[in-house]
Amino acid sequence: MPPPGIVIGGLCLRYAGESIFEGLNVTLPAGRFSVLLGPSGVGKTSLLRIIAGLETPAAGHVSADDGAPLAGRVAYMAQQDLLLPWASALENVMLGAVLRGQRREPQRAEALLRRVGLGHRLRALPATLSGGERQRVALARTLYEDRPVVLMDEPFSALDAISRARLQDLAVELLDQRTVLLITHDPLEACRLGHSLWVLAGTPATLGPPLTVPGAPPRAPDDESMLHRQGELLRRLALLSPA
Repeated sequence: MPPPGIVIGGLCLRYAGESIFEGLNVTLPAGRFSVLLGPSGVGKTSLLRIIAGLETPAAGHVSADDGAPLAGRVAYMAQQDLLLPWASALENVMLGAVLRGQRREPQRAEALLRRVGLGHRLRALPATLSGGERQRVALARTLYEDRPVVLMDEPFSALDAISRARLQDLAVELLDQRTVLLITHDPLEACRLGHSLWVLAGTPATLGPPLTVPGAPPRAPDDESMLHRQGELLRRLALLSPA
């Protein structure tokens, strides 16, 4: 079945009496990469957690545009890698299946670890991995879930520039035709990967009109139209930052 679009309607979130966002409305298109940017602390991660069903808003709703429940159709990659310290990299990739009591697929998990450059660390425990390696295990675990909706919170932030570019390409390849919402603070990453770029800002936070980037992701780092959009996005972000 084709992946659903995500409909967010009238969403309100408050912490300790403070309004994070009020009446937030947006529809994330099906089968596309949507990218969310904005200042730290504005509510990006909270919005992702609400969509994932991990946090409850004060009001509003999140639903799939095909009328079916979202539950069971979402893979979520948090900022923290959340690896079990006593489990190997391979075991951590299959963690979701274990928790659900489902049959594990070690060959598929191993293939994903090889694709993210960790074929030589299959049995390694998290304590022996670098921060970038741990993040690659978390990415492989997210891809292993094979869900039509994928939510990713700064999934490449711990990687060096070359590894980041390679894994961005891999994510686009393996998540093609999925509905993806990705948080990043990197305008170049946003413009390489996103079909639609959204900026969450203000108090309470609101979403401005999306920017679109010509061409299909992953775009070449020196693509002229992408660089033009990157400059436009940087100007928009700069207006939101205090002097």
